[in-house]
Amino acid sequence: MIPIKDTVQRRTFPFVTVAIIVVNTLAFFLELSLHESIREDFIYLFGLVPARYVHPVWAQFHGFPLVSYWSFLTSLFLHGSWLHLVGNLWFLYLFGDNVEDRLGPVRFFFFYLLAGIGANLVHFLVNHDSTYPVIGASGAIAGVMAAYLRLFPRARIVTLIPILFLPYFIEVPAVLFMGFWFFFQLYSGAASLMVTSSAGGIAWWAHVGGFAAGFLLIRTMCSGRPGECRLDKGYHYTYD
Repeated sequence: MIPIKDTVQRRTFPFVTVAIIVVNTLAFFLELSLHESIREDFIYLFGLVPARYVHPVWAQFHGFPLVSYWSFLTSLFLHGSWLHLVGNLWFLYLFGDNVEDRLGPVRFFFFYLLAGIGANLVHFLVNHDSTYPVIGASGAIAGVMAAYLRLFPRARIVTLIPILFLPYFIEVPAVLFMGFWFFFQLYSGAASLMVTSSAGGIAWWAHVGGFAAGFLLIRTMCSGRPGECRLDKGYHYTYD
């Protein structure tokens, strides 16, 4: 399912959401500008490689800094392909603007980073022996999606569902869309635990962890903003 637009009217310009999109795009262009061999080293250094924190001898042998946890943050701004980048940033733009509208730019900025770090922590705990780097904003964006669900459960999302190569558009309640998305991530994550191969792929548990972090964080982030950050109280819904 590909979300096209939602029914929540934005009241302010999403400066932080746009800034995050710009930073991610610039970081991807930086990746593309590097020679292929250097690019691989760059991804391993700034992506999250769980084994570097669990197996220090292995990490030292491969040239990782001995004490550096920045990759839990820097990995959120790297992407592996144009499809990876555009897909993530589209979800961020669609749902991030409304969450930023409720939280305000400063709180949204820290919410985004904390959700992303939470996503990486869950991936690390589940895949602590992995020697493959995890990159991408999807964990943080999963947290944004969870916040959107809690803030706008009555919203509706126009969704594209390709059927036999033909586009089919349907209006889906946010609860149904987010619920299906989360269940798919959880199911896929559970299935991945049964695979013995350590090959890289989709970081399902980062998605699950980011969603859970966002779902828990949003109430705390909303505290102190009465009338502005209430959970679905008297909000006007129309197409954005």
